[in-house]
Amino acid sequence: MLPVRAAAKNTGVKPRDMKGILPLMIIMVIIFLLLLLWENEVNEEIMQVSSLEHLHVDYPQSDIPVRYCNYMIIEKVIREPDYTCKKKHVFIHERPRKINSICTSPKKAPCQNHSTTFCFQSETKFQMTVCQLIEGTRYPACRYHISLIEGFVLVTCDDLRPVNFQGYVE
Repeated sequence: MLPVRAAAKNTGVKPRDMKGILPLMIIMVIIFLLLLLWENEVNEEIMQVSSLEHLHVDYPQSDIPVRYCNYMIIEKVIREPDYTCKKKHVFIHERPRKINSICTSPKKAPCQNHSTTFCFQSETKFQMTVCQLIEGTRYPACRYHISLIEGFVLVTCDDLRPVNFQGYVE
């Protein structure tokens, strides 16, 4: 058996042991970076869920015979950021391709809410469902009145695709 002093000298980390740790550390850094990139992709997917198409397009129109607005508002998680009920929401019943073409429309004017931003107006009228809040304040306990309308859609565009629904003109 070795004396205690001799055993203590042999327990230190030797330079040749570091060679085995270096590849392990590199692999750990690569895994960390991959996890960061994957997290960013998940965040991008969440951002896409809040797109105009997800929030405002229902084509073909869902076959919900009763309480269409109440169902769709919960199904698409439409609410204010502070979890209160949205006062009014519009669903457009048209092909996404046709809605995307609004951004090439010659009908362009300053948006009502943002005087420096331009809105594009559809050249044809679209079928829409307007959901008007009639009861409730906290999501999801919201009840809506349904109105079927036909009107011109107003959107803001970015790179020739609609970004935000700004309203409609009957």
